Amino acid sequence: MNMRMLTPQPIHLENGFPLRVYPGQPGATLAAEFVALRNLVDQRLERDGAVLFSGFNSEGVEGFQRFAAAFGHPLLNYEFGSTPRSQVDGKGVYTSTEYPAHRSIPLHNEQAYTTEWPMRIWFYCAKAAVSGGETPIADSREVFRRIDPVLRKRFKEKRLMYVRNYGNGLDLTWQQVFNTEHRHDVENYCRKRGIQCEWNEDGDLRTRQRVQGVAQHPRTRDWVWFNQAHLFHLSNLDPEMQEILLDTVGEEGLPRNVYYGDGSPLEEDALAEIRGVLDACEVVFPWATGDVLMLDNMLTAHSRKPFSGERKVVVAMAEGVSGETLFNTP
Repeated sequence: MNMRMLTPQPIHLENGFPLRVYPGQPGATLAAEFVALRNLVDQRLERDGAVLFSGFNSEGVEGFQRFAAAFGHPLLNYEFGSTPRSQVDGKGVYTSTEYPAHRSIPLHNEQAYTTEWPMRIWFYCAKAAVSGGETPIADSREVFRRIDPVLRKRFKEKRLMYVRNYGNGLDLTWQQVFNTEHRHDVENYCRKRGIQCEWNEDGDLRTRQRVQGVAQHPRTRDWVWFNQAHLFHLSNLDPEMQEILLDTVGEEGLPRNVYYGDGSPLEEDALAEIRGVLDACEVVFPWATGDVLMLDNMLTAHSRKPFSGERKVVVAMAEGVSGETLFNTP
């Protein structure tokens, strides 16, 4: 189906964060109004950061896949992931993070722990939870502005180093993360991206990668808080789990942790400030079955609230970029 050739229909807007978009006619599909929606996204996504398409007649996961792909960039595979996802029907469509329903997922920008990430990300609510299960968002420009300038400068200059240990029943295996059974594929992937990798005698893998703490959007030129330090750091776990992991595998063997780029530890007060700013910037809104949320991944962070009942939210990503070209001084 050539979605761009369909006749556009009027749409209704509700300004806010996210920008809400409703069909001009009851029962209209995203495909039927795609021309108008594409024009709107071109004009507003990089200004508003987040667009919620609500009230459109759902065409299921396949319709969602066609909608996301119609914006002109091939949908991306989920590579070098940090959380479990499964591919669903439709190329480039994945489950949202498969994480226990009673746990929350902190605000983050997708794959900000590495140097390649998608610029655009879509979420489709195939089934809203009975309660909870929202996907809160935050303006990454506002987060950047609210972080103490001294801390911003430190994150920019020192950058960050993420350390990951795969498998051992504690985290994703390297086979899951790199989508391969072959060590040489892993080594090639890491070499091309400046990721240090080492194998231990048991065949397990450890990687280290030095990446950005903040970044500048390549088109809007806005500076954004762009990292997952608060999420990867050991302190993100509850105290009991921290103690268990340290006693079991030691700091060097933790499934994931993060340091400044020179290997020095992050300060507890810095992490507390970051989490406080993120909490203050969080915007929560309810899902309705059939909703589609489109984000500029650099401008807008996302998270997940705990939920009860069945919930199905799937994800698509597109327009991969390399952060190595974005390390300029604010």
